[in-house]
Amino acid sequence: MLALLLASFAMVFAALLPSGTAQAAGEQVRGTLTTGSTGPIAGVEVTVTTAGGDEVDSVETDDAGRFAIDLPDGAGDYTVTIDEDALPEGVTAGDGASRDVTVEENRRLPVTFALTDGEERGSGRILAVQLFVDGLRFGLLIALAAVGLSLIFGTTGLTNFAHGELVTIGAVVAFFINATGVPLVAAAVVAVLVGAAVGALNELALWRPLRKRGTGLVAALVVSIGLSLALRYLIQTVYGGRSNAYTDYQSQRARDFGAFAITDRDLYSIVIALVVLVGVALMLQRSRIGKAMRAVADNRDLAASSGIDVNRVILVVWMAGGALAALGGVLLGLSDQVQWDMGFRLLLLMFAGVTLGGLGTAYGALLGSVIVGVFIQMSTLVIPNDMKYVGGLLLLIVILIVRPQGILGSRARIG
Repeated sequence: MLALLLASFAMVFAALLPSGTAQAAGEQVRGTLTTGSTGPIAGVEVTVTTAGGDEVDSVETDDAGRFAIDLPDGAGDYTVTIDEDALPEGVTAGDGASRDVTVEENRRLPVTFALTDGEERGSGRILAVQLFVDGLRFGLLIALAAVGLSLIFGTTGLTNFAHGELVTIGAVVAFFINATGVPLVAAAVVAVLVGAAVGALNELALWRPLRKRGTGLVAALVVSIGLSLALRYLIQTVYGGRSNAYTDYQSQRARDFGAFAITDRDLYSIVIALVVLVGVALMLQRSRIGKAMRAVADNRDLAASSGIDVNRVILVVWMAGGALAALGGVLLGLSDQVQWDMGFRLLLLMFAGVTLGGLGTAYGALLGSVIVGVFIQMSTLVIPNDMKYVGGLLLLIVILIVRPQGILGSRARIG
């Protein structure tokens, strides 16, 4: 069954992989020069030199601020330098105009420069507002994926460690389709449908047969870990180890709202996530299938004896979970770029949100994920940015010590 499932995923990726986009052999450094107020910066010379000081190549950034330089000498240590004198007036390289990088074999390495436009960020209060908005956006993206994870746990009892790969699949599918010239909005719709189909395939090809065999929850958890590993490296084989941005919506200036600034794509991500999550909440409360989901989550045997088709409900839950995770992946790829392991890196935060809000409750997953996202970003006011995810997990530990069932959970979970 697992082999059949993986073969099906491979066929889906093979069908979606456009001709000519298979990963090319060779090494490369690439990046984008942009600031929140100035936007993309064109015409800046970028030079790459070897560790010995020999120049490899030099290019100018395009109209979108992007640059890409091939490395014929192969993997090794390089220095990437931008011409600071060519930057627009008021724009400076805050932490230097050079980057020392190590490029691995067959790696297209993204290189970033911390450019500042010279504007005052304002007081600590304004910085806190900016971090809160960033955290709200990140928390809502976690929530899109975590709600599906929570619904699956509530109806089946399965702790699905492969849920992060559903996030990655959504982003990768959207990237491949967008790379062919299809607008990202249409590509996102297709990615969501593919996510729902992958969720259905998970249920029909793997988890339903295992339930019929009486497989225990611990054994199922181990299977999900194996499935996660298999899918993750299948995605890496098809997509590669590179980080890529979508073709659309990359070169945008941030809109200034006084206390904070935000790009249109991040604003749309917040709006889309809110609309979808409100729709899920209304579905759970008012629709027949939503009420059936809550009944199955409460007591599966009692729901079956009441005439509810439990297998059908679980199938819908898997499809909804896959679709929500895929949408979360598409939106996450807008801000963090598309990477082969992006879902896996989000997985612990999804579990933190689900556990923090209350196991098996969709509303708890939403609340817990938003709290985790906001706390992670706000914690950078007092701890280094590299440690911000640790702060989110510490918050989880503290709250579980005080309230083990989570914020909205109860010792006897209902719905």
